[in-house]
Amino acid sequence: MNPLLRVSLFRAHHSRALTAAAPQSSTALRTTSRIGRSAGKRHYSTSGSDSPKRQQTASGARDRAAVGVFTPKAAVIFVLTSVGLYFYFNYEKQKLQEQKKKELESRKWGKAAVGGPFTLTTHTGAPFTEKDLLGKWSLVYFGFTNCPDICPEELDKMTEVVIELDKSYGPIAQPVFISVDPARDPPPQVAIYLRDFHPRLVGLSGTYEQTRAVCKTYRVYFSTPKDATPDGDYLVDHSIYFYLMNPEGEFVEAFGKSSTVQDVVTRVQEEVAQWEKEKGKRT
Repeated sequence: MNPLLRVSLFRAHHSRALTAAAPQSSTALRTTSRIGRSAGKRHYSTSGSDSPKRQQTASGARDRAAVGVFTPKAAVIFVLTSVGLYFYFNYEKQKLQEQKKKELESRKWGKAAVGGPFTLTTHTGAPFTEKDLLGKWSLVYFGFTNCPDICPEELDKMTEVVIELDKSYGPIAQPVFISVDPARDPPPQVAIYLRDFHPRLVGLSGTYEQTRAVCKTYRVYFSTPKDATPDGDYLVDHSIYFYLMNPEGEFVEAFGKSSTVQDVVTRVQEEVAQWEKEKGKRT
């Protein structure tokens, strides 16, 4: 082959080789450049200059979460509220105690002056005074054995009341009948009269002076003449009540003819409950 032709062919081949290799080299160069820039960006974003700030922010968030809303202002409000509540409840407690004290005084001094010392004789002939009623609840009725209808009706009612109370408490109440007719109601007569009523009913009677004294003590109207005789012609008038007395001999309430058995039972139960609350016992 002609040498000149060989040189020309070599140069043409070499030129095509360079042309084919040039794009690859450029692509590699551009790729290398992007990688370098990317690495530079990553290096910049994770540089140590920003890390302390982020750590401080995270630490502050944790501190705020631990402290919550308990700021100095909140602490002052909490203390003032606590002190206010203490004084409020202490005031209410004292107020309640004063109210209870007044109620007790009212119960003690607000009652009528009913009841007191007396001396009479039972239907069995034994002496009987107000002290024999202490330590028990008592229902006291004033009447006379010749009473045609009112006295028997009231004593029947008293009997039913005692029966109902016995069901709830046992023998907690003592029924008492006091005659306002000393001339016609000696103990034997009273004993006969009581057979129709409650077996625990105690019948009491006495002389004219004793009867007048006990009626005055219980504020019962007494009209029997002083010179009355058993066969005399006279009328007896009296108050139509029976009285509830507590275990200390104090008057609680008077029940009139209009009071029903249930009225009396309910009232006695209320008094027994209150007594038990205050004294720790029923009698």
